[in-house]
Amino acid sequence: MSLTHLDEAGAARMVDVAGKAVTRREAVAAGRIAMSAEAAAAIRDGSVKKGDVLATARIAGIMAAKKTAELIPLCHPLPLASVVVDLAVDETGVTVTATAATEAQTGVEMEALTAASVALLTLYDMAKALDKAMLISDVRLLSKTGGKSGDWHRDGD
Repeated sequence: MSLTHLDEAGAARMVDVAGKAVTRREAVAAGRIAMSAEAAAAIRDGSVKKGDVLATARIAGIMAAKKTAELIPLCHPLPLASVVVDLAVDETGVTVTATAATEAQTGVEMEALTAASVALLTLYDMAKALDKAMLISDVRLLSKTGGKSGDWHRDGD
C-alpha cells in the first residue's frame, strides 16, 4: 500500500484530486473527555463560571472544521455543506460526536476529526479550573460515506 501524500521520492505533497468525481461525502468522528463528577455536573447544570461550556465547545468544533485546511498542512480546503457537533454529558465526562458533510472531490474525515478534537479541547479549557486532571481520549473516525473508496464504518462503535 502506498501513501498518497508522498511523491516517488518520498517528499510530502498535496494529493491531486482534479480527476475525481464530485460526490456527497460525510464523516463522523467522536472522542471523550473524562472528568470528576463535580466538573461534569457543573457542565451539565450550566454553572461553570466561564459561561455555557457546551455551547462554546459546539461552536468551537464547527469553527475548527471550517479551518481544517489551515491547520493540517496537506488537507484540501472544502466547501462544507454541514457540520454538526453533539455533546453528551454523563456522570464522568462528555462524549463529543462531530459529523461533517460536503459535496466535493475528497472526503471530510479530517474535518470531522478536527471538529471533535477542538470541541474536546474547548471543554478542557472551559472546565480546567474545576478539574485539571481531565483526560481526553478515544478520538477516532466512526464512519465515512461517499467517494471512490466507498463507505466505511468502525466495528464496535
